[in-house]
Amino acid sequence: MDLSRQQRAPICDALEKFRKKRVVPFDVPGHKRGRGNPELTKLLGQQCVGIDVNSMKPLDNLCNPVSVIAEAEELMADAFGAAYAFLMVGGTTSAVQAMVLSVCAKGDKIILPRNVHKSVINALILCGAIPVYVKPKIHPVIGVALGMEKESLLEAINANPDAKAVLINNPTYYGICSDLVGLTKIAHEHGLKVLCDEAHGTQLYFADDLPIAGMKAGADMAAISMHKSGGSLTQSSVLLLGENMDRAHVRQIINLTQTTSASYLLLSSLDISRRNLALRGRESFAKVKEMSEYARNEINAIGDYYAYGKELIDGSSVYDFDVTKLCVFTKPIGLTGIEVYDLLRDEYDIQMEFGDLGTIMAYISIGDRMQDIERLASALSDIRRLYKKDKEDLAYVDAVTPKVVCSPQESFYAKKVSLPIHETAGRVCGESVMCYPPGIPILSPGELITEDLIGMILYARDKGCSLQGMADPSADNLQVLEGVKGA
Repeated sequence: MDLSRQQRAPICDALEKFRKKRVVPFDVPGHKRGRGNPELTKLLGQQCVGIDVNSMKPLDNLCNPVSVIAEAEELMADAFGAAYAFLMVGGTTSAVQAMVLSVCAKGDKIILPRNVHKSVINALILCGAIPVYVKPKIHPVIGVALGMEKESLLEAINANPDAKAVLINNPTYYGICSDLVGLTKIAHEHGLKVLCDEAHGTQLYFADDLPIAGMKAGADMAAISMHKSGGSLTQSSVLLLGENMDRAHVRQIINLTQTTSASYLLLSSLDISRRNLALRGRESFAKVKEMSEYARNEINAIGDYYAYGKELIDGSSVYDFDVTKLCVFTKPIGLTGIEVYDLLRDEYDIQMEFGDLGTIMAYISIGDRMQDIERLASALSDIRRLYKKDKEDLAYVDAVTPKVVCSPQESFYAKKVSLPIHETAGRVCGESVMCYPPGIPILSPGELITEDLIGMILYARDKGCSLQGMADPSADNLQVLEGVKGA
């Protein structure tokens, strides 16, 4: 990394220069630097709306950058140790979809774990690729899917020698990391591209004692959520490329779906955040790690709760663990994660990242403070004292890998009928069903519906999880393929 160059922020510098010129706007956006919408200006401030501008020569164009945005992308690639980088303003969803669409066409196979984000499944719907799922092991205590094992990848490749790529979560939402170097080596030996969903892995690039990052491990592409742990504005992300990717082709893929009116608020936040991480990231994430480990110890000292960490590492299904992820298993107090999540928000004014059927997650980042950690631990202790009840058997969304009957694209666009959910066992699902966050589908288009999966959906709904993806948000009905039975 060239630290002298990393002190630059070309997009921000161009915006400041533009602001000083007091240019008369006869272009979009129509609020005209906020004058046409004083209520918006009052909410966001003149500093913000004054640089909410459209692409123009002095500010470059994200679709085909040649000046300040091009330089910002070069600096981003240098900071992350990548050959190329693209600034993304459609969230990491668009970065993940660009990865898949860059290497897969209709009918191509891609190997992936079932616990992928919905953006991956949606990419398969768009391009018509066929998923080959590697079934992960499930942890016997915390009930979440673990990492991809090398033996499982080899088995999938041998059974599908025509596969084009493998997608790996690094880390998973729960902090679990696979042997990324070993998996990448196997994939490349068999001619497969390696795609890393690193939506929760920005910190891996700016710390020496965290799991290895995708670019350092030799991955071909990596999708980075800068807005999650990197400090940029929500919806701003980065797509990284290795040396063996065709940058021009990937740019064309990105431009199929990315907006032609990129927000300079998002672009400038990426520019500033990259500079901040390049110059101070190692120091910042050392503090994040310290806070996370402190919180883990404090919460485990309460009793019953289990804030898990490096003790999960077994060298195979959990090759490494990202200790900045603070996930707390709540089953021992007789409450689901979503129930504790709701209590923390409603009774203690603490907003967690997510709560699922067994776990809550606190996203510790460069903006957190030790006093907030203390407040969280105190609230969890209070909840245990006031709300603890007898344990019950909790179902886990990760515990079942559905059978793929037909491709996500074929199923999504097929003729469908809506049936009461209790009548859908044995039918082929025509829509996605997921708890969000984290956005991992319980069911995706083209998968066989079983009684177990119906039970999981209803259990999640009844416990208060936010179910998304269905035409019927109440989950009373599911869309299935008309006239098609999967078993």
